[in-house]
Amino acid sequence: MRQLSELDASFLYLESETTPMHIGGIYLFDASEQKTPLAFSTFVAYLRSRLHVVPVFRQRLKEIPIRLGRPYWIDDPDFSIERHLAYVSLGEHGRRDTLETLASKILEEPLKRDRPLWHITFVDGFRLNDDDPDSHGFALIVRLHHAAIDAFSGEDILSNLLEYTPEPRPIHAPRPWQPRPAPSEERVMLQAGANILRTPVQFTALAVNAAQATARGLIQKQLRKLPMPFPLFSAPHSPFNRQITANRQIVSANVDLARLKAIKATLGDVTLNDVVLGLCAETLRRYSVDHKADTRKSLIAMTPISVRSNSLRRATGNQMSAMLLDLSTCEPDPALRIRRIHWNAVASEPYREAIAADRLTELLPSTMLALSARLYSELQIAQRYQPAFNLPITNVPGPQVPLYLQGARLVQQYNTAPLFDSMGLVIVAVSYQGSLTLNFTLCPDVVADGASLAGYVEESLDAIETAANSLEPEEDSEEGYASSHQTLTDDVLTALEGVLKKALHRFRT
Repeated sequence: MRQLSELDASFLYLESETTPMHIGGIYLFDASEQKTPLAFSTFVAYLRSRLHVVPVFRQRLKEIPIRLGRPYWIDDPDFSIERHLAYVSLGEHGRRDTLETLASKILEEPLKRDRPLWHITFVDGFRLNDDDPDSHGFALIVRLHHAAIDAFSGEDILSNLLEYTPEPRPIHAPRPWQPRPAPSEERVMLQAGANILRTPVQFTALAVNAAQATARGLIQKQLRKLPMPFPLFSAPHSPFNRQITANRQIVSANVDLARLKAIKATLGDVTLNDVVLGLCAETLRRYSVDHKADTRKSLIAMTPISVRSNSLRRATGNQMSAMLLDLSTCEPDPALRIRRIHWNAVASEPYREAIAADRLTELLPSTMLALSARLYSELQIAQRYQPAFNLPITNVPGPQVPLYLQGARLVQQYNTAPLFDSMGLVIVAVSYQGSLTLNFTLCPDVVADGASLAGYVEESLDAIETAANSLEPEEDSEEGYASSHQTLTDDVLTALEGVLKKALHRFRT
């Protein structure tokens, strides 16, 4: 009986009919070299033989009565792999646009809570090349709940399920498995009570972390080397921040990873992740300009960061921190913007290390956490105030060697992430075999003409390459840029001073 973390549980509480909280994937396989196509029955047998490498595939949720505590993962005594699989044959309509439409509809559906939180649709009759009827292939449309995995562990699961050689692995009989007995209601209630008694310890741990972050921030403020973090709800309004519906659209664009590495080498002291973020920023800026949006204030991205230990890796759960990052979209030079993004990321590092995302919810009981998530959506808090950030951007390094499924090579993967209230766009960047795919998951009722984002990516990459080759080293001055953030620091302190004055006034009266 393994309890969900606070962060894992929050993805359950945020879920609604219009905001399914699962991570999705569309995986395209080339079967043109195979003598016989991979049959669905063979895929089922293969997956059944590999279930032991992903234990969460046979675990379902055990809720705590009246939400006195977070749910637990328990073995599903009624587990049946057939309840998690579906078969679709595209027949004569096996084009890529048909597959994307099908995937969008499937990914709109929430996962059922009475069983393990995953589902795979096997799509047969798919053609990798719309103009070549002999380019046989198949596709997998995968849904995995965000409460069970994050984007980084999702790649681990994929690597464990697939093969690294074109020679098909023999399909053995599945390992014997017996579900562990479900815990009694009495045990669950006793465990919930014990967790409640530990709340003061959690509060103390959180307070220590917060104090460390505050002390570190004060020292850096005095040294004037690093800015204070962004005040909450300070991101500008953008075309991506409106009330979403249940409709989803998937837009993807591929770029050569070598071109991004060349830009990194030209710019010098930046990371490949900075270049990817710069490419996203230029794409978003071009979209905003063409759609008459106000670009005078810079967009703010929430960037998840894996804190998963390399020595003790779990392929389940969310082990990540997050930071708010200024994308500097108000800077017109796309190459200079990448340098500023790098400096912003370095400046935010102490704050992201001080308090991880899952620690921020430890203070709230499960009932309050669930209520807060629900009220955030139902009261449309993000609509009434400025958003905390404009969109999430996740960069997931993938394998650079080919992967196979029973001899069929994985040639392309598209990854999606969940949308939630007032966040109509999320970007997931995944690299595989020397190529980077920018995946845009969007609500078409919020992000108009979303398909145009793919075209903006190529235009943006060309513009960054041109600007990087003409950018002089002295054009970027960290000292001058730091001074602009000192004004932000003063604004934050002034705002906090006002809050304290109001609180003291209310206490006195």
